[in-house]
Amino acid sequence: MTEASGDEAYLAARVLDALLREDYGRIASRLTSGKDGVAVVLASGRRVRLAPGSPFQDFSVADRRTASSNGRLRLAEVLDTLAEICDPADADGVDAFARECREALAALWLHDRHRAEVAARLLGRERSLVFYETLAAGVDHPVYPTSRCRLGLSDSDLLAHAPEFAPAFDLAWAAVPRDRVTASAPPPDWWPETGDIGLSELAGTHRTLPVHPLSVPVVVGVPDVVMGRKPYLTVRPTLSMRTVEVADGTHLKLPLATSTLGLRNRRSIKPDTLRDGALAESLLRRVLTREPVSSSPGARVLLAGEQAYGHAGHEYLGWMIRDLPEGEIVPLAALLAPWPPQEPGPAAETSPRQAARLVLDDLARRFYGGDRLALLRDHLTTLLTWNVGLFVRYGIALEAHQQNLSLVFGDGPMRLLVKDNDGLLISPSVLRRAGLDVPAFADRRMLTDDPHALADVFVTITLHLAAAAIAFPALGPEAASALLREELEAALEPYGDDPMARLLRSRTLDSARLVGKSMVVAGTLVDKSRTGARDVNKFYGVTGPNYLRLSP
Repeated sequence: MTEASGDEAYLAARVLDALLREDYGRIASRLTSGKDGVAVVLASGRRVRLAPGSPFQDFSVADRRTASSNGRLRLAEVLDTLAEICDPADADGVDAFARECREALAALWLHDRHRAEVAARLLGRERSLVFYETLAAGVDHPVYPTSRCRLGLSDSDLLAHAPEFAPAFDLAWAAVPRDRVTASAPPPDWWPETGDIGLSELAGTHRTLPVHPLSVPVVVGVPDVVMGRKPYLTVRPTLSMRTVEVADGTHLKLPLATSTLGLRNRRSIKPDTLRDGALAESLLRRVLTREPVSSSPGARVLLAGEQAYGHAGHEYLGWMIRDLPEGEIVPLAALLAPWPPQEPGPAAETSPRQAARLVLDDLARRFYGGDRLALLRDHLTTLLTWNVGLFVRYGIALEAHQQNLSLVFGDGPMRLLVKDNDGLLISPSVLRRAGLDVPAFADRRMLTDDPHALADVFVTITLHLAAAAIAFPALGPEAASALLREELEAALEPYGDDPMARLLRSRTLDSARLVGKSMVVAGTLVDKSRTGARDVNKFYGVTGPNYLRLSP
């Protein structure tokens, strides 16, 4: 058997970590303790040494890359163990996850082969939004192990359309009968007419709709839809891949015919979610106008404009135009990305996934006197003050994770930019007590009067992904724990014994353990009929150590 590559060992360890974190198939029962510490026994008989998990689980693989006495961990060993522990009813999900793993590994290899080419392509674009989006796309999701996988897409598909390769491509367009199209606003100046896409004969009867090139095979089969004879408008992909940059400050969100972060996380866009997202944004803007400027939890918060959208009643025929503010916009997910080499060459092709100089360091040098801690403190103060205020005063929990949040630098202090609000959760009773009407969301899953459901979103999204996932790698466990605890205590302090504040404090600062999401279980391994998950992105069932209570 040939030696596993570093990429394969890295991915195998991430997959094993996820299975341990979610305790799928009671894999925790395979843990043993011996003279060499805690280990998990795989189906092959190999004992994989574990270390205390930081920060989201009790134990994780101790060494993700370097060879041990019995060789690097192979992906097949982990997948064989998964097959051995799985419930027979999950056979299809296990097969699907194995495919995710294979495609994720292929994507890692592809990125490694093209690393120097991407670095060269980025030269001259330093500090543009697409520059940061490209770097962020090279950073793996903090907890979902196969985040590089876009199911069903080939290497050529990824090279031409995935953000980590910094490509540019032309959009496809379709023509749809006008009475089939619902739009919230007139099209912008850059929107094509039917003649621009080679369909002059349909002028006056049809409207043009953008189609991602990878979604064309799905759209071709939709009744009454005519695909344009030629493409129109060159765009660049952003971190989410289905959203593309049209111009500085203008993004276009489109359905994409693939799944990411799990088989059930399809990247299509249900028509109702476009209106729901616009309603959510409008609600947040009303919250911002109600707060005194000097003491507002959102005094340094910006909202992306997401009011212009449309669809043709089909999950692959829709769009949303996002307007962004001025300034240097840095996605939160980019902070831990290595800064690309200034002179791409052979060294860039084999560079490790973690480098000495990160985007975080460049920002700290330019805006905080080189102090990483000062930058992260500023981010956490803004993030937690805003989100705690929303939770306590208005009963709102945002699904604003590291991909949906950005830091904006320009005149004045750093600000926090929030986008994509169609996954938020609201307590109608708390919102009404605050004097605001409850939006008429089509997706009733966005409403709940269970405060613990709101706390689940706060902990798993705001605390885990937008805060801890950045602070722990950047500062180390002890400093990150102390900083997070201090900032969360400060954000909660003004609310005293308010019932919502007491609940949030009990679920975070005072809790022995913190809730986590079972992302692999709900996203791919187990069918919704068995998990009972109404929303695979809000399925809980595991806990991890409370890293807020870490002692030196």
